[in-house]
Amino acid sequence: MGHRLTGLALSATVALSACVAVQQQTDLAGRQAAKTILPEALAIYFPQVPKALFTPFTNCVVDNADASEVQSLAADAVVGVDQGTADTIRTVLARPETQNCLRAAAPTALGTL
Repeated sequence: MGHRLTGLALSATVALSACVAVQQQTDLAGRQAAKTILPEALAIYFPQVPKALFTPFTNCVVDNADASEVQSLAADAVVGVDQGTADTIRTVLARPETQNCLRAAAPTALGTL
């Protein structure tokens, strides 16, 4: 009986690890897709952002977006950017973590002007 429980626990651990790996790969793919639309959305809906800051803005927004926001942004990579894209970006930009990321990244990016 003890060997069966050990085997069952081991099987459950392996299955859970596989699920976590799939979830991580899905999240990574979604974040990569989301990054493809941020420059366009920034150009259209955030014209005050200098082009030199598109990469830091893109990275900071995507890195600080939660899973549902990443899903939404990734979907916009297929259907195109709209006001909903801008709203999602504004929500993420309002977070202190995103603002800290931008403060850290902006001087380096602006130094390349």
